[in-house]
Amino acid sequence: MNDKIIATHNGNFHADDVFTVAALKIIFPSLKLIRTRDAELIDEADIVVDVGGEYDPERDRFDHHQRGGAGERENGIPYSSFGLIWQKYGVVICQGNQDVANAVDAGLVSNIDAIDCGHVEGVMKGITLSQTIGMFNPTWEEDSHCDDYFDEAVDFASRVLTRFIAAASGGISAKAIVAKAIDDAEDSRVVVLEQYTPWKKTVFNLSEEALYVVYPSQTGEWRIQTVPAELGSFEDRKSLPKAWAGLSGEALQAVTGIDDAMFCHNGLFIAGAESFASTMKMAALALEEI
Repeated sequence: MNDKIIATHNGNFHADDVFTVAALKIIFPSLKLIRTRDAELIDEADIVVDVGGEYDPERDRFDHHQRGGAGERENGIPYSSFGLIWQKYGVVICQGNQDVANAVDAGLVSNIDAIDCGHVEGVMKGITLSQTIGMFNPTWEEDSHCDDYFDEAVDFASRVLTRFIAAASGGISAKAIVAKAIDDAEDSRVVVLEQYTPWKKTVFNLSEEALYVVYPSQTGEWRIQTVPAELGSFEDRKSLPKAWAGLSGEALQAVTGIDDAMFCHNGLFIAGAESFASTMKMAALALEEI
Protein backbone atom coordinates (compact mmCIF):
# COMPACT_ATOMS: atom_id res chain seq x y z
CA MET A 1 0.00 0.00 0.00
CA ASN A 2 1.87 3.03 -1.28
CA ASP A 3 -0.94 5.55 -0.92
CA LYS A 4 -0.36 6.04 2.80
CA ILE A 5 -1.77 9.11 4.53
CA ILE A 6 1.02 10.84 6.43
CA ALA A 7 0.17 13.49 9.00
CA THR A 8 2.52 16.06 10.46
CA HIS A 9 2.00 19.46 12.05
CA ASN A 10 1.19 22.58 10.06
CA GLY A 11 2.86 25.99 10.36
CA ASN A 12 6.61 26.49 10.50
CA PHE A 13 8.66 23.37 9.91
CA HIS A 14 12.07 22.06 10.91
CA ALA A 15 14.60 19.61 9.55
CA ASP A 16 13.22 16.65 11.49
CA ASP A 17 9.69 16.71 10.04
CA VAL A 18 10.98 17.67 6.57
CA PHE A 19 13.51 14.82 6.44
CA THR A 20 10.98 12.41 7.95
CA VAL A 21 8.56 13.04 5.09
CA ALA A 22 11.42 12.88 2.56
CA ALA A 23 12.47 9.50 3.95
CA LEU A 24 8.95 8.09 3.92
CA LYS A 25 8.47 9.18 0.31
CA ILE A 26 11.26 6.79 -0.69
CA ILE A 27 9.20 3.77 0.37
CA PHE A 28 5.75 5.31 -0.04
CA PRO A 29 6.15 7.42 -3.22
CA SER A 30 2.38 7.95 -3.58
CA LEU A 31 1.86 9.09 0.00
CA LYS A 32 -0.72 11.75 0.74
CA LEU A 33 0.58 14.40 3.13
CA ILE A 34 -1.63 16.25 5.58
CA ARG A 35 -0.17 19.10 7.61
CA THR A 36 -2.52 19.70 10.49
CA ARG A 37 -3.05 19.77 14.22
CA ASP A 38 -6.64 18.58 13.94
CA ALA A 39 -6.87 15.57 16.27
CA GLU A 40 -9.46 13.77 14.15
CA LEU A 41 -7.37 14.02 10.97
CA ILE A 42 -4.31 12.90 12.90
CA ASP A 43 -6.16 9.84 14.25
CA GLU A 44 -7.25 8.87 10.74
CA ALA A 45 -3.74 9.03 9.26
CA ASP A 46 -1.76 5.87 8.58
CA ILE A 47 1.52 7.39 9.79
CA VAL A 48 1.85 10.35 12.15
CA VAL A 49 5.15 12.19 12.59
CA ASP A 50 6.23 15.04 14.87
CA VAL A 51 2.72 15.66 16.16
CA GLY A 52 0.05 13.86 18.17
CA GLY A 53 1.91 13.38 21.45
CA GLU A 54 2.44 9.63 20.97
CA TYR A 55 5.27 7.25 20.15
CA ASP A 56 4.08 3.80 19.15
CA PRO A 57 6.05 2.30 16.24
CA GLU A 58 3.63 -0.62 15.93
CA ARG A 59 0.88 1.88 15.10
CA ASP A 60 3.21 4.18 13.13
CA ARG A 61 2.98 7.03 15.62
CA PHE A 62 6.28 8.93 15.78
CA ASP A 63 6.12 12.01 18.00
CA HIS A 64 8.69 13.00 20.60
CA HIS A 65 7.11 16.09 22.17
CA GLN A 66 5.20 14.21 24.87
CA ARG A 67 6.35 14.23 28.47
CA GLY A 68 9.41 12.04 28.78
CA GLY A 69 10.18 12.23 25.07
CA ALA A 70 10.63 9.07 23.00
CA GLY A 71 13.95 7.70 24.20
CA GLU A 72 17.56 8.36 23.30
CA ARG A 73 20.57 6.66 21.72
CA GLU A 74 23.35 5.03 23.70
CA ASN A 75 25.42 8.19 23.17
CA GLY A 76 22.73 10.30 24.82
CA ILE A 77 21.29 11.93 21.69
CA PRO A 78 17.47 11.96 22.01
CA TYR A 79 15.26 10.82 19.16
CA SER A 80 13.24 13.29 17.15
CA SER A 81 10.65 12.19 14.58
CA PHE A 82 13.38 11.56 11.99
CA GLY A 83 15.30 9.23 14.27
CA LEU A 84 12.13 7.43 15.33
CA ILE A 85 11.03 6.57 11.80
CA TRP A 86 14.64 5.71 10.89
CA GLN A 87 14.64 3.06 13.63
CA LYS A 88 11.69 1.34 11.98
CA TYR A 89 12.15 2.11 8.28
CA GLY A 90 15.83 2.99 7.87
CA VAL A 91 16.95 -0.47 6.79
CA VAL A 92 14.08 -0.71 4.30
CA ILE A 93 14.95 2.73 2.91
CA CYS A 94 18.57 1.54 2.52
CA GLN A 95 17.43 -1.55 0.60
CA GLY A 96 17.96 -3.97 3.44
CA ASN A 97 21.52 -2.92 4.30
CA GLN A 98 21.82 -2.45 8.06
CA ASP A 99 25.39 -1.13 7.81
CA VAL A 100 24.33 1.64 5.43
CA ALA A 101 21.33 2.51 7.63
CA ASN A 102 23.64 2.73 10.66
CA ALA A 103 26.07 4.98 8.77
CA VAL A 104 23.28 7.34 7.68
CA ASP A 105 21.98 7.47 11.23
CA ALA A 106 25.42 8.31 12.59
CA GLY A 107 26.24 10.94 9.97
CA LEU A 108 22.89 12.57 9.26
CA VAL A 109 19.88 11.43 11.28
CA SER A 110 21.41 11.73 14.74
CA ASN A 111 22.71 15.23 14.03
CA ILE A 112 19.28 16.45 12.98
CA ASP A 113 17.77 14.76 16.03
CA ALA A 114 20.35 16.39 18.32
CA ILE A 115 19.70 19.89 17.00
CA ASP A 116 15.93 19.47 17.06
CA CYS A 117 16.03 18.26 20.66
CA GLY A 118 18.50 20.90 21.83
CA HIS A 119 21.23 18.35 22.44
CA VAL A 120 23.97 20.35 20.74
CA GLU A 121 27.06 18.95 22.47
CA GLY A 122 29.38 17.61 19.79
CA VAL A 123 27.33 19.07 16.93
CA MET A 124 29.40 21.02 14.40
CA LYS A 125 29.20 24.79 14.60
CA GLY A 126 28.41 27.02 11.63
CA ILE A 127 25.55 26.78 9.17
CA THR A 128 23.99 23.36 9.72
CA LEU A 129 21.68 21.37 7.51
CA SER A 130 18.94 21.97 10.05
CA GLN A 131 19.40 25.74 9.69
CA THR A 132 19.37 25.38 5.91
CA ILE A 133 16.02 23.59 6.07
CA GLY A 134 14.73 26.26 8.44
CA MET A 135 15.47 28.93 5.85
CA PHE A 136 12.86 27.37 3.55
CA ASN A 137 10.20 28.75 5.90
CA PRO A 138 8.62 31.99 4.66
CA THR A 139 10.03 35.16 6.17
CA TRP A 140 7.80 37.69 7.86
CA GLU A 141 7.71 39.62 4.57
CA GLU A 142 6.50 36.66 2.52
CA ASP A 143 3.24 34.76 2.16
CA SER A 144 2.63 33.08 5.53
CA HIS A 145 1.10 29.95 3.94
CA CYS A 146 3.75 27.31 4.71
CA ASP A 147 2.67 24.22 2.78
CA ASP A 148 4.27 25.18 -0.55
CA TYR A 149 7.50 26.08 1.23
CA PHE A 150 7.36 22.76 3.06
CA ASP A 151 7.09 20.89 -0.25
CA GLU A 152 10.17 22.73 -1.55
CA ALA A 153 12.08 21.79 1.59
CA VAL A 154 11.07 18.13 1.24
CA ASP A 155 12.29 18.06 -2.38
CA PHE A 156 15.64 19.44 -1.22
CA ALA A 157 15.85 17.02 1.71
CA SER A 158 14.98 14.07 -0.55
CA ARG A 159 17.97 14.84 -2.73
CA VAL A 160 20.28 15.23 0.26
CA LEU A 161 19.06 11.98 1.83
CA THR A 162 19.44 10.05 -1.44
CA ARG A 163 23.02 11.26 -1.83
CA PHE A 164 23.77 10.55 1.83
CA ILE A 165 22.60 6.96 1.41
CA ALA A 166 24.69 6.61 -1.76
CA ALA A 167 27.76 8.03 -0.01
CA ALA A 168 27.31 5.72 2.98
CA SER A 169 26.94 2.71 0.71
CA GLY A 170 30.02 3.72 -1.27
CA GLY A 171 32.02 4.22 1.90
CA ILE A 172 31.22 0.73 3.14
CA SER A 173 32.18 -0.82 -0.22
CA ALA A 174 35.38 1.23 -0.29
CA LYS A 175 36.43 -0.02 3.14
CA ALA A 176 36.69 -3.60 1.89
CA ILE A 177 38.68 -2.57 -1.20
CA VAL A 178 41.13 -0.44 0.77
CA ALA A 179 41.55 -3.08 3.47
CA LYS A 180 42.55 -5.60 0.81
CA ALA A 181 45.01 -3.11 -0.71
CA ILE A 182 46.63 -2.70 2.71
CA ASP A 183 46.97 -6.47 3.04
CA ASP A 184 48.36 -6.79 -0.51
CA ALA A 185 50.93 -3.97 -0.23
CA GLU A 186 54.49 -5.06 -1.10
CA ASP A 187 55.76 -2.31 1.19
CA SER A 188 53.38 -1.59 4.10
CA ARG A 189 54.39 2.07 3.89
CA VAL A 190 52.91 2.49 0.41
CA VAL A 191 49.32 1.42 -0.26
CA VAL A 192 48.42 1.06 -3.95
CA LEU A 193 44.83 1.35 -5.17
CA GLU A 194 43.96 0.12 -8.65
CA GLN A 195 41.20 2.73 -8.86
CA TYR A 196 40.52 5.79 -6.79
CA THR A 197 38.57 4.77 -3.69
CA PRO A 198 37.89 6.84 -0.55
CA TRP A 199 40.72 5.63 1.67
CA LYS A 200 41.72 7.98 4.47
CA LYS A 201 39.61 6.62 7.31
CA THR A 202 40.33 2.98 6.49
CA VAL A 203 44.07 3.45 6.00
CA PHE A 204 44.34 5.52 9.17
CA ASN A 205 42.41 2.95 11.22
CA LEU A 206 43.92 -0.24 9.80
CA SER A 207 47.56 0.62 9.12
CA GLU A 208 49.95 2.38 11.46
CA GLU A 209 52.80 1.86 8.95
CA ALA A 210 51.21 3.42 5.84
CA LEU A 211 52.76 6.75 4.86
CA TYR A 212 51.58 7.18 1.25
CA VAL A 213 48.70 6.06 -0.93
CA VAL A 214 49.14 5.74 -4.70
CA TYR A 215 46.10 5.75 -6.98
CA PRO A 216 45.02 6.68 -10.53
CA SER A 217 43.37 10.04 -11.15
CA GLN A 218 40.12 10.43 -13.06
CA THR A 219 42.09 11.77 -16.04
CA GLY A 220 44.38 8.74 -16.25
CA GLU A 221 47.54 9.98 -14.58
CA TRP A 222 48.68 8.77 -11.16
CA ARG A 223 48.84 10.44 -7.77
CA ILE A 224 50.74 9.93 -4.54
CA GLN A 225 49.14 11.33 -1.40
CA THR A 226 50.29 11.43 2.19
CA VAL A 227 48.47 9.70 5.03
CA PRO A 228 47.34 12.26 7.65
CA ALA A 229 48.73 12.10 11.17
CA GLU A 230 45.16 12.35 12.47
CA LEU A 231 41.85 12.20 10.62
CA GLY A 232 40.93 15.72 9.58
CA SER A 233 44.43 17.00 10.28
CA PHE A 234 46.60 18.92 7.82
CA GLU A 235 49.69 17.27 9.31
CA ASP A 236 51.04 14.14 7.63
CA ARG A 237 52.75 11.04 8.93
CA LYS A 238 55.53 11.84 6.45
CA SER A 239 55.38 14.78 4.03
CA LEU A 240 56.74 14.61 0.51
CA PRO A 241 60.31 15.97 0.04
CA LYS A 242 60.64 19.70 0.72
CA ALA A 243 62.60 20.23 -2.51
CA TRP A 244 59.46 19.31 -4.51
CA ALA A 245 57.20 21.96 -2.96
CA GLY A 246 55.20 23.87 -5.56
CA LEU A 247 57.15 22.54 -8.54
CA SER A 248 55.64 21.25 -11.77
CA GLY A 249 56.67 20.10 -15.22
CA GLU A 250 60.35 20.43 -16.12
CA ALA A 251 61.27 21.97 -12.79
CA LEU A 252 59.95 18.97 -10.86
CA GLN A 253 61.42 16.56 -13.41
CA ALA A 254 64.85 18.11 -12.93
CA VAL A 255 64.69 17.75 -9.14
CA THR A 256 63.30 14.21 -9.10
CA GLY A 257 65.02 12.79 -12.16
CA ILE A 258 61.61 11.45 -13.27
CA ASP A 259 60.86 12.53 -16.84
CA ASP A 260 57.07 12.44 -16.57
CA ALA A 261 56.69 13.94 -13.09
CA MET A 262 53.84 16.46 -13.28
CA PHE A 263 53.42 18.45 -10.08
CA CYS A 264 53.80 18.60 -6.34
CA HIS A 265 51.49 20.68 -4.19
CA ASN A 266 53.15 23.41 -2.16
CA GLY A 267 51.69 21.79 0.96
CA LEU A 268 53.68 18.58 0.21
CA PHE A 269 50.67 16.31 0.66
CA ILE A 270 50.04 15.30 -2.96
CA ALA A 271 52.05 14.93 -6.16
CA GLY A 272 51.65 13.15 -9.46
CA ALA A 273 53.21 11.69 -12.59
CA GLU A 274 51.85 10.41 -15.87
CA SER A 275 52.62 6.73 -15.22
CA PHE A 276 52.20 4.31 -12.35
CA ALA A 277 55.89 3.34 -12.46
CA SER A 278 57.00 6.95 -12.14
CA THR A 279 54.63 7.61 -9.27
CA MET A 280 56.04 4.60 -7.46
CA LYS A 281 59.51 6.07 -8.03
CA MET A 282 58.27 9.25 -6.37
CA ALA A 283 57.12 7.14 -3.44
CA ALA A 284 60.55 5.48 -3.21
CA LEU A 285 62.29 8.86 -3.23
CA ALA A 286 59.93 10.22 -0.59
CA LEU A 287 60.60 7.21 1.67
CA GLU A 288 64.32 7.87 1.45
CA GLU A 289 63.92 11.52 2.48
CA ILE A 290 65.09 12.09 6.04
